[in-house]
Amino acid sequence: MNPDTSDTLVRVRSLRFAFGPRVIYDGIDIDIVRGKVTAILGPSGTGKTTLLRLIGGQWKPSSGSIEFDGINVHAQSRSELFELRKRMGLLFQSGALLTDLTVFENVAFPLREHTKLPESMIRDLVLMKLEAVGLRGAAALYPEQISGGMARRVALARAIALEPDMIMYDEPFTGQDPISMGVLVRLIRGLNQALGLTSVIVTHDVEDVLKIADYVYVISGGKVLDHGTPDEIRNSKSALVSQFLNGEADGPVSFHYKAATTYEQDLMAGRA
Repeated sequence: MNPDTSDTLVRVRSLRFAFGPRVIYDGIDIDIVRGKVTAILGPSGTGKTTLLRLIGGQWKPSSGSIEFDGINVHAQSRSELFELRKRMGLLFQSGALLTDLTVFENVAFPLREHTKLPESMIRDLVLMKLEAVGLRGAAALYPEQISGGMARRVALARAIALEPDMIMYDEPFTGQDPISMGVLVRLIRGLNQALGLTSVIVTHDVEDVLKIADYVYVISGGKVLDHGTPDEIRNSKSALVSQFLNGEADGPVSFHYKAATTYEQDLMAGRA
């Protein structure tokens, strides 16, 4: 089953990207539908974060194209790309808060950098964003004074400060305790609906993202292994997808790293 592409915000076609001889993507197609939560799943090291950097125009593909709302991302001039990026929010894996600024100042930062709004309006907008993530009471605190889960929520408030069309989440659940995880899951789904956002989540935390995703892509080895609704992915016929979803130690991805000789040969060589 293919996603409804009648209102696709991000269209990836025949994307190929490599670091020297190492191929990260080998001709993949992905559609990110407007107003939906799309999850990009895959084992560590498969290039999930790389995909976000390609969508945001930080890196250029070897071939293929990425369009954002019909605009070819990598055909833009530097100034045009800068303007386009204002329509994309990014929640970094680390949160990436500015440690010398308070929670309030961190959220206000993009508004002061990219708009000419009066301070009174910036104050109201920041308080609205902090209220949305449940942290208006922490406005005067510094990043070192809040927990990791709270820092991730502040980063989310900052990501939505400019009211972008799309938020990209880079491993949002990493290092979170169960309560913080539950809060983030609720926020991502709730903000997506309340603000009419398009959300892209790259992660290897299967169960949490399947609770909130509308559509899922599973990538590995430079290819899209499978895609569909969460239920369709849970019932995937791909052995590798099944191994990944169920956390199996052995399968298409072998427990043993491939060796040039057998175990017996290595043992006997040491006795020669």
